[in-house]
Amino acid sequence: MNKREELDATEVMVSKMTGEFISSGVVGEVLQRTIEWVDTDAAGHHHNSVIMRFVEAAEAKLLRSAGIDSYFGMSPRVRQEIDFSAKLYFGQEVTVAVRIERVGGSSMTIGFKVWGHPHRGRALSVAATGRFVTVCVPYGEESSAPWPREILDVVAGGSK
Repeated sequence: MNKREELDATEVMVSKMTGEFISSGVVGEVLQRTIEWVDTDAAGHHHNSVIMRFVEAAEAKLLRSAGIDSYFGMSPRVRQEIDFSAKLYFGQEVTVAVRIERVGGSSMTIGFKVWGHPHRGRALSVAATGRFVTVCVPYGEESSAPWPREILDVVAGGSK
């Protein structure tokens, strides 16, 4: 298999895996990134913080594409968990998928999965999985409140 065929096969596999992951949630989004030098640490692989940066970028893409700007600044994280399972290296392509798994009255659970594409002899692999819980705290308030209708219409309405 030549390089182009390998890339095409990887894209097909990643598309299938992200589609399966997202379809088990309410709504989701996929984002592609490349590990840059600034994303690595002294050990030569990704710094653990890059996973959440990529996940939050995918979360923002999901909500912005739905026209939801009010979410930002009123949705602090109250719980976060990440299972790291493979290293990511400088120059490696990465695919991030996020899905809304559960919507409550004032909270939301978002799951994610991060794949590292084949790179320097390493196979396609899941680099991290996890989820976080965010809560609606309107501007100027100190406690949670129900999600605004414009957010619920998108995240609970199943518009994929």
